Amino acid sequence: MSTIDQAVDAAFEPLRGRPKVDRAAAVVSNLADYGFIWVLLAGLKARRRGPDRRRAIVALATAGFTSLLVSRVVKAAVERQRPEDHLDASVRTPSSSSFPSGHTLAAFCTAFVLGDSEAGTAANVGFAAAVAASRVHLRAHHPTDVIGGAVIGSVLGLGLRPIVDVVTPGSGGRRPRRRRGNRGMRPAEVVLKEL
Repeated sequence: MSTIDQAVDAAFEPLRGRPKVDRAAAVVSNLADYGFIWVLLAGLKARRRGPDRRRAIVALATAGFTSLLVSRVVKAAVERQRPEDHLDASVRTPSSSSFPSGHTLAAFCTAFVLGDSEAGTAANVGFAAAVAASRVHLRAHHPTDVIGGAVIGSVLGLGLRPIVDVVTPGSGGRRPRRRRGNRGMRPAEVVLKEL
């Protein structure tokens, strides 16, 4: 693991100390702190009553509680020390052990669970990747902590997503689409029309 950590850390080193990059990493990391960005996104999805609101609330709660529980259990089992020299940035000082990155685990888990379309999930995963990069850039974690968090979070999120979909039927992205002009026709008539 140390070889991976050293190689990835060396790749980030030329970017450290650049005020704009350091600030951007701090902003992304702070947005993910306590799931702030995911609460905001779920709030936007839940602005109207109905199945989409129910799915947003269930997805956020499921991803939040599950990722927190898994992160704490794994951190307690591994108890890895954090990097010694944190980058001086305006982010909350971490107090838990290093493996896995809790920010990254929660980000990837929530990205998959909260996404209700391919485009939405892709955007969420893109932000989760930015969170992962910010944690390495700020030296809040070793690169392998972040990789572990991304893997565990992704597996967790992909496993929870179908459960959330079953619990919240009828929400966006899963409604069957009807073709125009086929209303009121029996299935056999629709097939004949398509031929």
